[in-house]
Amino acid sequence: MTNAQATERVYEDVVRLVFPVQDAEQTLPLYAIDWTRPHLPKTVLDPRIDAKTLPFTSMNQSTFEGLIHEGATQGAGLNSVTTDAFRVLSRRSIGVHPGARTSLCTYFNAFPAGYWRRWTHVDTVRLSASVNGQGRLLVNRSNGRGLSQPVADIAIDCEPSASQEAQSVHVDLPMTGLVDGGYFWIDLESAPEQELTLSQASWQVPLDTRTGQSAGRLSIAITTFNRAQYCLRQLRDLAASKDLRGRLDTIYCTDQGTDLVSQQPGFAAVQRELGSQLTYLRQRNLGGSGGFSRGMYETVQAGKSDYVLLLDDDAISEPESILRALQFADYASKPMLVGGGMLHLDNRTVLYTQGERVDWRRMWMRPSQSMDYNHDFATEPLRNSPELHQRIDEDFNGWWMCLIPVKVIQTIGLSLPVFIKFDDLEYSLRAQEAGFPTVSLPGAAVWHQAWHEKDPARTWEEYFTERNRWIAALLHEPHKPVSRVIFETLYGDMSLGLRFTYSAMALRNQALRDLLKGPQYIVDCFPTKLDQVRQLRSTFPDAQPIQDLSELPAAAREIVPPRRRPRDRRWRLKTAAKLLGQSLLTNRSAKGAQRPDAAICAQDAAWTWLAFDGIDSALVTSPDGDSVTWLKRDNPTFKKYFMEGYRLASALRKNWNHLSAAYRNYGLASFETWQGIFADAGSEDQSKRAPRPPRTGKGLK
Repeated sequence: MTNAQATERVYEDVVRLVFPVQDAEQTLPLYAIDWTRPHLPKTVLDPRIDAKTLPFTSMNQSTFEGLIHEGATQGAGLNSVTTDAFRVLSRRSIGVHPGARTSLCTYFNAFPAGYWRRWTHVDTVRLSASVNGQGRLLVNRSNGRGLSQPVADIAIDCEPSASQEAQSVHVDLPMTGLVDGGYFWIDLESAPEQELTLSQASWQVPLDTRTGQSAGRLSIAITTFNRAQYCLRQLRDLAASKDLRGRLDTIYCTDQGTDLVSQQPGFAAVQRELGSQLTYLRQRNLGGSGGFSRGMYETVQAGKSDYVLLLDDDAISEPESILRALQFADYASKPMLVGGGMLHLDNRTVLYTQGERVDWRRMWMRPSQSMDYNHDFATEPLRNSPELHQRIDEDFNGWWMCLIPVKVIQTIGLSLPVFIKFDDLEYSLRAQEAGFPTVSLPGAAVWHQAWHEKDPARTWEEYFTERNRWIAALLHEPHKPVSRVIFETLYGDMSLGLRFTYSAMALRNQALRDLLKGPQYIVDCFPTKLDQVRQLRSTFPDAQPIQDLSELPAAAREIVPPRRRPRDRRWRLKTAAKLLGQSLLTNRSAKGAQRPDAAICAQDAAWTWLAFDGIDSALVTSPDGDSVTWLKRDNPTFKKYFMEGYRLASALRKNWNHLSAAYRNYGLASFETWQGIFADAGSEDQSKRAPRPPRTGKGLK
């Protein structure tokens, strides 16, 4: 392509550089940071280093202390993040203090070039920006190994005044050397005596590389259950984003609760502001899968949108993320699911995960590329995290935020009717099998409550977790899991039983019984199953939370939690085997205990505290810290549910092929199945619309 042809091309903003104007003290390191010299580990230059194990068993104390001292002295301050060199002027502009340097190699403002290189036909990216003052604007790039280099150094000499326009900067970057990953970003350095101001900066791509004929439009599906204030805040944030609303058809807000969003103060104002861009629906509580499926269903029926974005009601959105996901989907070489990351709501700079895979051995999830969960950009900035510069492929994206093309829905159907748990994972696997991949796009994310404040094993959710993971396996497992089904069932039962949470064992067994009944039962019981599960769990002592601790006797003794007395894997296996044997071979019980043996905080509520002799009951704090439960040993109950779990898992293994065929052929996620569910659940939305027949039957069994 000649320079003249390149000049004639029309470019479109796909990633606008933005800055926080709310909660900046909590989130600023995700947008901009003070520049420091990058520090990368030796393995970036020589990956063979990590292919060898270290001889820790032959290391003496002096060598170990020397290693720690070297790391502390050489690494001190290298990964610390500060935000003192600049100030946020507006949503689209920052000012760099005189003589300071700022970097935008950050989660929200670095351009994820590796992902655009892999999934689109874009061949060139342009940086476009307006700059005022004196100093330098430096453009940088990295590759998938995290190695970076400057590619442009632009002098800025523009006196800021009302009469003089800002200096326009345009830099074109070829999309080369990015197959394995890489980012583009800018750094700003101001002159010693004058502030440098950046405004209206964006990463642009050629319009002629867009896949569709026109910019796509989207609807947003939000489902809520008695989180009215959270949901209303979400609606307010979306209403305030004028750029997003320019691409929005409507927000389908499906209210499944009794504390209605429509009855909250302020709802009428939001409804007036959004006008036809808000469709408020009411239906019986069908869980996340039912609420999101309703939004997907309505989007297809309306026939106006190219995409539907699933968005959690209690998440805090970065509205720019939705636009980025939408723009990426417009340029994707094939229809695909575009998800976003999950940042912690209680620690706003921590990214839970950028991508996840399915561990088929366990039918569970794990981070892609064996990366860790919970990366804190406030202590480990993107520039010093080479592992995050690689492009990561994933099997699925959580439905805290996920954009789905309407074409995908028309082809593979809606969510499984499973209430909650594994519906998002299964949908991505189903889409993948139909030729629609999933990407979790860096720079697109929401803030969501982290999992460390949740423990499904101590709630009714354990039923859906166990049942739905095996439904997903029956639908998509490439090979019969053979003995792994039994091992996973017994391992889970052992872990729960040794914690005295017998209600969870009962729920898991009920989940397997229902699974063995086949897909028709799953559909038939869908609207009422939650009530049945809650009723079953409520009969167990471990499901009786107590909020007033004065009602309880004090613990007999204090024990040191296992995290402060760590043990190796061999000790854990030996101890687990010992405790399992005791639980199965004796009738020891603490049903009549008058005083708990110990008190256990939520973060230590694992089976390992039972390794202390004489622990037959304990006060255990709930994950949300709002109550305690007096858990008591009951070995006969443990034995009963453990052996029942073994029998049910054996039956599942024996009938795997038959059940797999039944679930695959039923059409659980079809429009017809969901029409029946919606009709049975009743329609309570304001327009009283009954579900209509699908617009197309393609791919919808």
